[in-house]
Amino acid sequence: MRTKIVAGNWKMNKTLPEAVALIEALKNNIQPDKTVEVIIAPAYVNLPKAVELLQDFPIAVSAQNMHFADHGAYTGEISADMLKAIGVDTVILGHSERRAYFNETDDVLQKKAQKAYEKNMTNIFCVGEQLEDRTKGRHFEVVKNQLSKALFDLPLQAYKKIVIAYEPVWAIGTGQTASPEQAQEMHRFIRETLAQKYGRDLANHVRILYGGSVKPANASEIFSQPDVDGGLIGGASLNAEDFNAIVTAAKS
Repeated sequence: MRTKIVAGNWKMNKTLPEAVALIEALKNNIQPDKTVEVIIAPAYVNLPKAVELLQDFPIAVSAQNMHFADHGAYTGEISADMLKAIGVDTVILGHSERRAYFNETDDVLQKKAQKAYEKNMTNIFCVGEQLEDRTKGRHFEVVKNQLSKALFDLPLQAYKKIVIAYEPVWAIGTGQTASPEQAQEMHRFIRETLAQKYGRDLANHVRILYGGSVKPANASEIFSQPDVDGGLIGGASLNAEDFNAIVTAAKS
């Protein structure tokens, strides 16, 4: 049985004092157990403090992005080694906002995924279609291309540290949410795509998260789908009570 994951992507939110307050609230509200892995992804500048505050508490800390180079003239970028040096060994790659606003291509993401593998980092890799892709019936093709172009050069053993996050772009920050049936349909498709490439055993072990306006009110129904293994949570992760409710939903 796959252990569920609830990961909070804080995006460009929370100053250091605000981040500290939220982490302390999470520690007071969340009661982690072995049925759910909890992860938070604060902004770069708040990562060291988050690691310090959570060193004895079972919430993992993730970065929201990283560069594919080890070092060099890449102003404003952060390397895998920099993250690992402060105790961060999980990273979100391929988020739709990185693809849309910062022009991250499949080729760039392939290099980043390769680097995460080389550095033995957990890679929460995001895929998902735009509204136009879905309305024109291209959503399966788009997601398959995103997976294959960025991840299918990696060896089978790399998937011990890969988590897929399906985020329909039309449901991020819009208040819209894919129906539980739509989420299950795509999650099942992703699992079948992995099975065709790497075999059924690997596909059955890879965890696939849903990201797209998950809230306390809809979390239980979404997480109850057989191929949904938790969520990548945006706005609701910025409120300790809401995030705790989503974590609790993943336990049921």
